Amino acid sequence: MPELPEIANLARQMTKQLKGKRIIDVDVTQPKCLNVSTKKFRRIIGKTVVETVARGKWLFTHLNPDDNLLLNLGMGGDLHYHKNYATLPKKHQLRLTFDDRTEVTVRFFWFGYIHIASDKELAKHKMTNKLGISPTDKEFTVEKLGSLLSGRRGTIKSFLLNQKNLAGIGNVYVQDPLFKARVHPLRMNQTLTGVEIEALYRALSEIINESIRLGGLKYETDLYGRHGKYGPERFLVAYKTNEPCPKCETPIAKIKTGSTASYICPRCQRL
Repeated sequence: MPELPEIANLARQMTKQLKGKRIIDVDVTQPKCLNVSTKKFRRIIGKTVVETVARGKWLFTHLNPDDNLLLNLGMGGDLHYHKNYATLPKKHQLRLTFDDRTEVTVRFFWFGYIHIASDKELAKHKMTNKLGISPTDKEFTVEKLGSLLSGRRGTIKSFLLNQKNLAGIGNVYVQDPLFKARVHPLRMNQTLTGVEIEALYRALSEIINESIRLGGLKYETDLYGRHGKYGPERFLVAYKTNEPCPKCETPIAKIKTGSTASYICPRCQRL
């Protein structure tokens, strides 16, 4: 599943590649991915791309006049740019054709969302209007993280995965920041010290930004079909069960944390 680094890269590439292009045709092969009828979705034909921004795991493409294309790749998928017809995939859920005859296709591996919303409707879009701040936002500071955690019940991992708190973090990118901050995923939020919150803030920012710089995860692709360079060799404890901790060489443990698995060093991340 693509998370914030992969979505951030796609947003940057889409703005660079599509800005100023006019949509001249759309092809939807899976209408259940839409939030409107196929007929209503076709209202984006004739509109021009302004920019694309990442909001957590969502791509927001602003169209002129007064519309927004919202994409979420769900459990995984490809969003690719094509300069010629020969490179089009055999299957897709969405194909956009632009006035220079280039195209963008969206192909979901499991499920995903293709929504539209006018500027006025955007504030009422149920799946995105309550998204929290992203770790890449300028407003995301250590003070902001501290205020979000203040008085919040529950465990720190559940807090980080809740898209209403921080948008864009999933089970891949939650593992190593907790390890770097020496915080157990089942620690209760109210027990975190100021030092630990600061360490967690730094770890989140460092790991997310490093992955963005490297083009995202190796098993995800960018707009041009290229794989990222952030792979398991860069993981600290994530998905490394029984391998030695990079700090103390204690075997890394895989534990159950709610509906997800976590990877921890039992010595460095004491509960």
